[in-house]
Amino acid sequence: MISSLLSGLSLGFGAAVPLGPINILIMTTALRSYKSAVAIGLGAMSADLSYFILLYLVGAKITKYPLVSKLLALFGALFLLYIAWLIFQGRNDPIQKLPKKIEFKDLAKNYLKGFSLTLLNPYTIAFWLSVASLIATTNLNPTYTIIGIIVAILHWITLMPLLIYKTKHLLSQKINYYFSILSASIMLFFAISLLLDNFF
Repeated sequence: MISSLLSGLSLGFGAAVPLGPINILIMTTALRSYKSAVAIGLGAMSADLSYFILLYLVGAKITKYPLVSKLLALFGALFLLYIAWLIFQGRNDPIQKLPKKIEFKDLAKNYLKGFSLTLLNPYTIAFWLSVASLIATTNLNPTYTIIGIIVAILHWITLMPLLIYKTKHLLSQKINYYFSILSASIMLFFAISLLLDNFF
């Protein structure tokens, strides 16, 4: 039980912590709205767990269809380009402006952003396929492992944006401008990498 829980925590942090499109989007959003940033994280976690459960149930069958991976890569790259454009457009938005009241539809929109971005990333399938295979071929308890994964991801997607939101007053508008440019560039890089890896 303890080993399964610890393995789940390790896998959860392994999935959540690396700098990628989702974390960039969460960080950028957290500068203006903590709730919206958490909604993105929850959307990403939902997509992660959906893939994990699916791959655990069907095994490696989905990897026999390369067309699925290519379609995911294409839509994923297009969505990354869209996100990059949104971030670039908001490069001059003031950080310290009075926050508007966050409505449910705003949170739902950000949840769907996180869900879609993660769902359309073929690397997500590869990661969770390896996790599902690990659980299926070892003595790890699936229930406790999943609990560990959820706890780890929840900690990351709530504490990381909270830290950014609470320290945003330390950032000048100029730093925010360059951070937005850098974030958009990273999104563009991931989009191009996705296309190159899957089509060339």
